[in-house]
Amino acid sequence: MAPAVPVLEARPTLPIVALKERFPVRRAFCIGRNYAAHAIEMGGDPEKDPPFFFMKPAEAMLAVEPGVTTDLPYPPGTKDFHFEAELVVALHAGGKNIAEADAHRHVYGLAVGLDMTRRDLQGEAKKLGRPWEIGKAGDFSGPVGAITPFELGAMTRDMAVQLTVDGVVKQKATLAHMIWSIPQQIAILSQYFELRPGDLIFTGTPEGVGAVTRGQTMHVEIDRLTSITLKVV
Repeated sequence: MAPAVPVLEARPTLPIVALKERFPVRRAFCIGRNYAAHAIEMGGDPEKDPPFFFMKPAEAMLAVEPGVTTDLPYPPGTKDFHFEAELVVALHAGGKNIAEADAHRHVYGLAVGLDMTRRDLQGEAKKLGRPWEIGKAGDFSGPVGAITPFELGAMTRDMAVQLTVDGVVKQKATLAHMIWSIPQQIAILSQYFELRPGDLIFTGTPEGVGAVTRGQTMHVEIDRLTSITLKVV
């Protein structure tokens, strides 16, 4: 007798500012080394390296509800668990070969997020020429806060990104430090994937990434968006 066909859990969702509805997550694309200083600290050359992307499954997302401190489990298999504060873009419309000038029409909203990384496992994968999933796509590796619905002109290059650990500033920059803009990222991704409603884009992290341990608390702020707070447990 054949085993029962599995029943899948509902798609992960994220809160939306001022709405009862929640945003369903399809998948997440992440751009690597999109801030020049971070590219240099990771051994890259921001003037020569083309953009590259990796992915996280929807199940890696951890919804961070507004105004609460969310527990973030320390993952197995690592001794070097790193934070990377990021602006996250949520798409409500998809398509192929999207023009950069039209990219904003596909954006539903913006949120504060983290690309949590098992850095030692990622480093080993790099040395061996293997994919990064074991370092980047683990359970709870994509905490994301409440999505603020997008208004054209609301996102400006002077928006500041800041992450603190136990009150000490570790990362601080503005969107002006991005190498590849959000419209450029959407346009480039759509050349290789048909983007779909519910897709997220993690748009890169500033310099200053580092490790956290159990008991430490991270707080991430981006101007005009809902901040997130997580305690590593």
